[in-house]
Amino acid sequence: MTSGNQPYLWGLYKSRKHMAQAQAGDTVQVHYTGTLTDGTLFDSSQGRSPLEFTLGSGQVIKGFDDGITGMAVGDHKTIHIPVEEAYGPAHEEMVFTLDRSDIPDEIPLEVGMTLNMHEDGNPQPVPVIVRALSDDSVVLDANHPLAGQDLTFEIELVGIK
Repeated sequence: MTSGNQPYLWGLYKSRKHMAQAQAGDTVQVHYTGTLTDGTLFDSSQGRSPLEFTLGSGQVIKGFDDGITGMAVGDHKTIHIPVEEAYGPAHEEMVFTLDRSDIPDEIPLEVGMTLNMHEDGNPQPVPVIVRALSDDSVVLDANHPLAGQDLTFEIELVGIK
């Protein structure tokens, strides 16, 4: 069975075959939607400018970099990133307890809220999540909020510079 579209399709195949593919060192622009394995949305570029970064430079998690490598502008892809190529496993030593009196009274604490802590000698604040509260103590978690999670991204490559 033949079709009158065969020359067109062959030409389309040949032109796609020779399109630039994203590689390390390229500045790429992507739209993405990130979800957890249960489908919970955690981030999306939809309604914003595309994310722009240099591929292979370590600006994004390894699995995201690897998933974009080889894509051509206009390509759409779903990538599944295991914990090890995302934010790594959660570490128990990153969860600690402080006396409630160590946190200023004017900060109204709630379980799940993020605080920025300042370490001696480090000008960058460290984000921590309040995991538990009592009258006497506060349990804080300095792991990345997505640590210990496998991630899924729907990606569209919109530009290569």
